[in-house]
Amino acid sequence: MVEPGRASVAPVLVAAGGTGGHLFPAEALAAALSKRGVPVHLVTDRRAERYGAAFSEQTIHVVASATLASRSPMVLVKAAATLGRGYFQARALLARLKPAAVVGFGGYPTVPPLLAAAWAHVPSIIHDANAVIGRANRFLAPRVTAIATTFPDMFAQRPDLAAKATLTGNPVRPAVVAAAAAPYPALADPLRLLVFGGSQGARVMADIVPAAIGLVDADLRARLAIVQQARDEDLRRVRAAYAKLGVNAETATFFADLPARIAASHLIVSRSGASTVAELAAIGRPAILVPLPHALDQDQFANAGVLEAAGGAIRLTQDAFSPRRLAAEISVLAAALSRLTAMAAAAKSVGRLDAAGRLADLVLKVAGTSANQ
Repeated sequence: MVEPGRASVAPVLVAAGGTGGHLFPAEALAAALSKRGVPVHLVTDRRAERYGAAFSEQTIHVVASATLASRSPMVLVKAAATLGRGYFQARALLARLKPAAVVGFGGYPTVPPLLAAAWAHVPSIIHDANAVIGRANRFLAPRVTAIATTFPDMFAQRPDLAAKATLTGNPVRPAVVAAAAAPYPALADPLRLLVFGGSQGARVMADIVPAAIGLVDADLRARLAIVQQARDEDLRRVRAAYAKLGVNAETATFFADLPARIAASHLIVSRSGASTVAELAAIGRPAILVPLPHALDQDQFANAGVLEAAGGAIRLTQDAFSPRRLAAEISVLAAALSRLTAMAAAAKSVGRLDAAGRLADLVLKVAGTSANQ
């Protein structure tokens, strides 16, 4: 809302695929820009209904989009046509909103608005959250005004892209910043274990984790308090498995307060999407990370490697992620509580709580807008 007597401020348009990994950083940037008096609109796809709650209905705009990952010529032609339709929808949106800048957070829904921005000579930025740049961003990188990165030296082999890249880190949501203020929980019973598979869930967590808990020593099992996210189709069997084991467990398909739950946990078992890794680092919690095995660019493997190299996580490939291996890892950590504390500190050492502000500064600079207007 514009204050009385104050000139109208051109909005910033953020574009993101409709998953938590893309939308959460967009939400963080929107909060940082709003503090500077800059209105923000979101362009996304229809999946955003679940994860775009931070944006009002009036500021969410859905454009047609499709992935180009298929090798089928027929599917590719159809996808190209859909993206073309999205491009013209995005052009009309730019003409109506007249944004000061367009910021893309990855995913194919960002392609139409970022291409439309380039065509209309609207300042444009892409942000990549991963240790390996995603395919949509790779396509857009030569066409945008500036690039924001989460990790350093991402364009060591591309001087043309390195020249317009700025290291900002991956913006985390206000809820994560709030959770990061909580110290690592005292290591007294119960030992709190949080399990999730990213915003979309992961079947492997339902397959492996309850079975692993069944293999740990009975005394350790009695000390555990487990919170686990499971997909709709897996929820009943996960609940049944924990009930049979007599384990203190809370299960649900989605936790809206996940940052607070991360902060309250002693150990996390999860996938290693960019937002997950950024939030674990910002809050500072130890983790056993299982990268998505079939990702085209192995971005989750690289993301987990950053936390592992810092000493804040154990990275297990999905092939190695068996009930016996997980039970062994949990048992070792539970027997060496000082290691959990050290891992928490190591994870926090690579966290960036100021990434949203740094990215907002870059957006305003590229847009030619004063932060004090």
